Amino acid sequence: MKKKNRAPVRKAAKPSEGRAGSKAAGSKRPATDRSKATIRRLRSELAGAQQLVERLQASADTDFLLGILNRRGFERELNRSIAYIKRYRANGALIVLDVDRLKPINDAFGHAAGDQVLKAVVAAITGQVRASDVVGRLGGDEFVVLLWNLSETDAHAKAAALEQAIDRLSFVFADQTVTTGVSAGVAILGAHSEAAEVLQEADSAMYVRKAQRRHERNSAANNGPER
Repeated sequence: MKKKNRAPVRKAAKPSEGRAGSKAAGSKRPATDRSKATIRRLRSELAGAQQLVERLQASADTDFLLGILNRRGFERELNRSIAYIKRYRANGALIVLDVDRLKPINDAFGHAAGDQVLKAVVAAITGQVRASDVVGRLGGDEFVVLLWNLSETDAHAKAAALEQAIDRLSFVFADQTVTTGVSAGVAILGAHSEAAEVLQEADSAMYVRKAQRRHERNSAANNGPER
């Protein structure tokens, strides 16, 4: 008896590998796009955070009333400048200025009047220095100027010019004419300067000059014309 030839059993067809590969590739593209979008978003957030840090840093280093560097900002700039001076053998000068008679103005006419005086003083200082120079407020009625590339003679001449410019200021409060002035002390910056020491040197020189100006005013008043 002959065996019947059985037809070969066909296995169920599988989805084509090409189509599966196409789907796999298609599924990877959205994931890649999402990763790129996340990277772009994070970069944008980082840039925004850096800008915020810079604004906060500038705010922390600036005197809010006068728009110049406060003590913290000026000391940071002074340390940076001294490092440059030491490295490149440059030179400069520091002038510390103390405003005369500000407390009596505050007491007699109020702090708004004192603020007006301080703003005028800063305008007079900035009008006497170059854009490359640095002006700061050490606190209260004390200011400081960092000047580049000046000899000691030129630095003292600049201090005298600043005194003269501010001595010329006058104000009217409650129908009274009020004047002020500044006493300026000088220190020279060089290769061996340290920030704290040079600030102290200029500050000490300012107090010597303040006593000298007070003596000059008293002498002028005592030697005035007899009535």
